[in-house]
Amino acid sequence: MAANTLIIDLPSVDATADFAMQIGAKLMMGDTLLLAGDVGAGKTFFARALITSLLIEAEDIPSPTFTLVQTYDTRSGPLWHADLYRLSSDYEIEELGLVDAMTDAICLIEWPDRLGEYTPQNALNIALSAGTSDDARSMVVSWTDPQWNDAMKDWQND
Repeated sequence: MAANTLIIDLPSVDATADFAMQIGAKLMMGDTLLLAGDVGAGKTFFARALITSLLIEAEDIPSPTFTLVQTYDTRSGPLWHADLYRLSSDYEIEELGLVDAMTDAICLIEWPDRLGEYTPQNALNIALSAGTSDDARSMVVSWTDPQWNDAMKDWQND
């Protein structure tokens, strides 16, 4: 399958949060977003904005850096936010329950390069990097599964 790719400039934190909320509104159980980028690129900020927009009841959204996974009840179903930075083996991915969650929940996975053979082929890949100012980000969004075509059509002509 050919990959579809969008490059989106997000000039402010508000633009980044807005994009996250718009994507969040289109997610359903079984969807996985793979969030890549260097430390400080905005992966957790993006995830927090998306999760906050879907919560049934407001709650604190901590980074899962040390807990590895945080789960939430959302209007769209269960959501798992994982940070795989500290993982060292594929076994740990199974132990966390992520393999099943990628089918039974919405998953936001930071440091997806740690997934190895468990990387879902139907995921939406989002790579964040620093933009032209402190608050700006550049985002490369890519996917091969046609399920994302409709979700991304609003940005394909920008």
